[in-house]
Amino acid sequence: MSTKTARYDVSGTGRVLVVMGVAGTGKTTVGRLLADALGLPYVEGDAFHPAANIAKMSAGIPLDDADRRPWLDAIDAWIRERPAGTGAVLASSALKRAYRDRLRGAAPDAVFVHLTGERALIERRMAARTGHFMPAALLDSQFATLEPLQQDELGVVVDVSGSPEEITERALAALSALPGAGRPASAPREE
Repeated sequence: MSTKTARYDVSGTGRVLVVMGVAGTGKTTVGRLLADALGLPYVEGDAFHPAANIAKMSAGIPLDDADRRPWLDAIDAWIRERPAGTGAVLASSALKRAYRDRLRGAAPDAVFVHLTGERALIERRMAARTGHFMPAALLDSQFATLEPLQQDELGVVVDVSGSPEEITERALAALSALPGAGRPASAPREE
């Protein structure tokens, strides 16, 4: 499958797109749709959590930086071990600048797609989903931990209102508006 759409070209960049945001914003769903649209493999960041982290979150206990360290170590290792020139779409909360800096250490040209929206909408979506370990009770801690993209971070900010397909279309449009469309640039763009 080609890694080029009419709007966003990641051909030959080996770029990692990190779909980030608090729980319930649709990182997995939108990440998979972006991966399909761009012809890239999709990687679920939650799969890198150690069992202790899953148990802690399932019990309604927020993770701290020490808890997130082995998770970030595992993602970092995956990024570094992937074949050269191979891009991917990774779903990862990446809530803090330090976490994103860590991911950028492994993938310097990573682009962040920050999914964001009204708390009430996100909480409704979390309450409606089934089979996920993250309870809606942790949403406040997620928002408290969140450090939005900074001006010097390559990425886009995308509102999560609407269907997953609409959100994905907004993300693709925002990505295509980045200077160099698929090549290194700066400053998050809001859509």
